[in-house]
Amino acid sequence: MSYDWKNILIKPDQPIRDALELIDSESLRIALVVDDELRLLGVVTDGDVRRGLLKNLSLTSPVSSVMSTNPLTASLGTSRKELVKFMESKQLLAVPLLNGEFVAGLETLQRAGKYSKYQNPVFLMAGGFGTRLRPLTDNCPKPLLKVGDKPILEIVLNSFIKAGFVNFYISTHYLPEMIREHFGDGSKWNVKISYVHEETPLGTGGALGLLPADTPDLPLILINGDVLTNVDFERVLEFHNKHEAAATMCVRDYEYQVPFGVINGEGNRIISMVEKPVQRFFVNAGIYVVSPEIRSSVLQNTRVDMPTLLEQFIAQQHNVLMFPIHEYWLDIGRIEDYNRAQTDIMNLEF
Repeated sequence: MSYDWKNILIKPDQPIRDALELIDSESLRIALVVDDELRLLGVVTDGDVRRGLLKNLSLTSPVSSVMSTNPLTASLGTSRKELVKFMESKQLLAVPLLNGEFVAGLETLQRAGKYSKYQNPVFLMAGGFGTRLRPLTDNCPKPLLKVGDKPILEIVLNSFIKAGFVNFYISTHYLPEMIREHFGDGSKWNVKISYVHEETPLGTGGALGLLPADTPDLPLILINGDVLTNVDFERVLEFHNKHEAAATMCVRDYEYQVPFGVINGEGNRIISMVEKPVQRFFVNAGIYVVSPEIRSSVLQNTRVDMPTLLEQFIAQQHNVLMFPIHEYWLDIGRIEDYNRAQTDIMNLEF
C-alpha cells in the first residue's frame, strides 16, 4: 500500500468534515491532529466522528471536539515485526510514529501485509420489483440495472469482496433466473454465492427464515440490494462484535429545515420563537448486522420487515445498536436516484 502520512495531518481548529475527507480519500482510517510544529495533539478515526454525531455535534464542529487526546503511538525506528505485534495486541489498524513528541511517520496493518478474510455470511436482498424504476425494470430486475459499466448488485458484491468477505447469499423473487445466471456460484469472483428464493415477498427481514441450516453461526450482514455505498463494512462488523450487540443498524444523519418560524408557547402565551429551525434525525440506511439468535428467530415463509423484527428484540431488552455512517450512500429507488448514481460513480471508488 502506497501512501504519504503527511497527507493525513490536520489542525485542531479545522472542521470535522475536513478530517472525514482525509480519512476517506487516503483510505488510512485515521487523521493526525498536529500543531504548526508537527507535535501530535491527537488522532481522529471515523469511529470518533460517529461518536461525535451521536452527541449531536455537526460536521462543522472543530476536530478538537472529537479527537482522541491520548492515542497509542510508537517510536520512529521500531521494527516492522514489533509494530505489527503491537497493533494486533492493541487491536489497532494504524499507529503514529513519533520522533520525540513530533510526528515522523505512520504504520498500518494493511501496509504490513495483514489482510483479513471474514466467513460471516453477507445477505444481499435482491427480490424487489423495482416498481418506481419502470420501464427500466419491466424486463430486468433492479439489482441488474447498470451503474456505469456494472450492475448495482455487482458493485455491492465487489465492495464486500474488497473488505475480505467471501460467503454470500442472495435473496431473489422477481426475475430470479436472470440474477442466478449473472452471478452463478460466485467462482468468477473467487467467493461462494448461494441463493434463497421468496415464492411470495417476505419483507426486508422475512428471507432470513429461508437461509439454509448450514449458514455459518456468525453475525450476518444484511443489505438492501439497491443501496450504493462505500461504507466500511469491516468497521461495522468490528463495532457490532466489540459491543456484543444482538443487532446493529446503520443509520444516516438527516437534516430538515422547517421553512417557517416555529412558535413555542404555553396556552396562548408565547415562550420563544425560532426562525426556520433545523430538525436533525437518524434514518435507516438499509444495512444491518444481526446475531445468529435474531436470524434463527425468523420462521420460514414468515413476512416481516427488519425494523419490526428489531423492535421485537428491543422490547425484550436485547442490545440493539445504531452505527452512524458518513460515507457515500444512495438508495436507488427512483429514476432520479438512478440518474444521480450514473454521475456519482465517475468520482467514486468501488
